[in-house]
Amino acid sequence: MKFIKVLFLLAFINIFGQTNVDNQLAVHNFPKIKSSITMPVTIPLSEVSNMINSSVKELIYQDDSYTDNNNDQFKVKVWKTRPIRLVGGTNQNILIEVPLKIWAEKGIGTLGVYTYQNTTFETVMSFNASLTLKNNWTIATNTQPNGFKWVTKPVLDFGRIQIPITSLVEKNLKEQQEKFCKTIDQQMATQLNFQQYTVMAWNVFSQPFNISQEYNTWLKVTPVNINITPLKFYGNQIDTNIGIDIYSETFTGTKPESSQPVKTASDFNFIPVLADRFLLQTTANVPFTEATNIARNMFLNKEYDVRNSKVKIKDIKVYGVDNRVMIEAETEGYVNGKAFISGIPVYDEIKKKIVLSNTKFNLKTANILQKTATLLFKGKIVKMIEEEYGIPTQDLENSSRKSIEEAFNKEYYKGLKMSGKVFNLKPTNILLNPSGITAVIDTNASLKLIINGI
Repeated sequence: MKFIKVLFLLAFINIFGQTNVDNQLAVHNFPKIKSSITMPVTIPLSEVSNMINSSVKELIYQDDSYTDNNNDQFKVKVWKTRPIRLVGGTNQNILIEVPLKIWAEKGIGTLGVYTYQNTTFETVMSFNASLTLKNNWTIATNTQPNGFKWVTKPVLDFGRIQIPITSLVEKNLKEQQEKFCKTIDQQMATQLNFQQYTVMAWNVFSQPFNISQEYNTWLKVTPVNINITPLKFYGNQIDTNIGIDIYSETFTGTKPESSQPVKTASDFNFIPVLADRFLLQTTANVPFTEATNIARNMFLNKEYDVRNSKVKIKDIKVYGVDNRVMIEAETEGYVNGKAFISGIPVYDEIKKKIVLSNTKFNLKTANILQKTATLLFKGKIVKMIEEEYGIPTQDLENSSRKSIEEAFNKEYYKGLKMSGKVFNLKPTNILLNPSGITAVIDTNASLKLIINGI
């Protein structure tokens, strides 16, 4: 059953591109985040029907002997006239209908002299199959006969004598129906064993994948265990939710090592309800060149009053020193020199900006008299930086949202499509690297696996 075999592999496939090694940033190892990825999975009964129909030949049964079955003088052939139909029941069961055409021939006579007559008629054979999903990744079925529905009843026409042979036909069909039940169960047990595919999926999912080529950011996901909700049966499909408890770790720079591969998949847990969202971390980078441009657009050539005189900012640049962002402003006028304002970058949720906190001020000037104005100048410029300067994060959030949703909404194999949505993003941690500022963004998202037309 092709779609079942790739279901678990595709659920966790590496869905992002490869890294761009030309854009190396400093290495930051972030804490592990415990989360869960939940994927609603829909199994169309048409796919299960295709599997059963492919395993059942058109000619289901044939009896070519008049003398078997205590010389019953009876022959019969049974064909499947249309595809076998499956309908979801209400008690974790599937109702199976097999439309049949039957040709029968009966002999009447004594002492070895017989007259033969044949007839063709149709019936629908019914089954009731219950499905049990075991936590060792196998499915057990118990298929039982559910009787016949005659479309046309079998009657042999010998002119004046009309001989109904319903009982003879039903006897043979009931025997074959019992055998057919075992065939269905054997087919299900053989083809619906997910152990090897789960191992492949688990090991693929454990490979670190690149979530930002631009910022060379890696996401390493370590599966912990898998939870599955009970199967829900509808008229044309079976629904369930697969939840993978994971630890996610974000890295920048060098690709992290993969987790050790597993050889066997651990048993999963049944759970009534799964959350419909999961948490992951991504990163976005603001180069110091861009931070400098933002500062220049805000403050270059601005003038400030100090003791009835003017102080003009004629140049400004932004860079990093240890764990602090440094703003270096070159001034002229009443104060000639360089002012250095440093601060720890933090995210201001109200302003939606990366701003500076715990600011420190230092002024370098050759004019001793100007140093008396340091306190006044410090108050003005520090207040200006704290209140006005900030790096907007809206573009960073939009870019991160776009890259994740693009990766989550693709058809990676024909008939198998991942559908995902990002609900919200929020920068939660700001770090410095040699070339810029790295924003760690917490992301809430959902992921769904859609199966159609495999």
